[in-house]
Amino acid sequence: MSDFRRLPMGVDPYKPSSARIYNYMLGGKDYYDADQEYAERVLKVAPDSKALARMSRRFLLRGVRVAAEAGVRQFIDIGAGIPISPSVHDAACEVDPSARVVSIDFDPVVFAHATASSSPGDTPMLADLRHPDTMIDRLAAEALIDFDKPVAFLVVGVLHFIMDDEHPADIIARLRAAMAPGSYLVLTHASSDSDSHFIRQATSATKGSSAVPKLRSHAEIASYLDGFTILDPGLALIQDWLDDDSPATRVEILGSICRKP
Repeated sequence: MSDFRRLPMGVDPYKPSSARIYNYMLGGKDYYDADQEYAERVLKVAPDSKALARMSRRFLLRGVRVAAEAGVRQFIDIGAGIPISPSVHDAACEVDPSARVVSIDFDPVVFAHATASSSPGDTPMLADLRHPDTMIDRLAAEALIDFDKPVAFLVVGVLHFIMDDEHPADIIARLRAAMAPGSYLVLTHASSDSDSHFIRQATSATKGSSAVPKLRSHAEIASYLDGFTILDPGLALIQDWLDDDSPATRVEILGSICRKP
């Protein structure tokens, strides 16, 4: 468990963080008591949340491999979370060791951990998806990403924390506009088709934290993907993207791997 003495300035260890909760669910060690307590409340409501977190991670890494095998060598991991192995950079470098990753998060704890463990080719950035113009301008200005060449935007486990008044459709459209042909988008989003009893319980359990999700319909999420070619099996449960008999879960997470023509 993380040490309070190493806290970045301004971080409240008594307020749960979605990134640290996710780290706990994945079996990491970079979380605080408040995050563990919060995660345990969620697990009482949805005991399969740890399994779902691991499946989401596997989907992310599959998306990285798909893009890398298609020739993409630049990866932008948005909402990257606290570093955990295997990383996005590990997966990309299995295909080509020259692959570069920018790991973006708006949480200063995540940024501190990522900076401490960064390696050549994997650059952390403190930025917020809610301000895509600023993020994209920095990526270009700091010579981290060449937007004249294909990139892969990884937006996994993030978009359902963007509220309606923060305009998620416009954010994805801005990412698409920045992408060269042959680029990829790897995206997940929690579905409003999830178990209704779970939705009520989870909303109550997460109230007042940064982990309050906004679940959306399949049709609305699909509308964000206009302008992309969607790979099979389409916008589907992440279980359908994995090469095994992954179990059903009370929360339905939809995933898609898309290519910009």
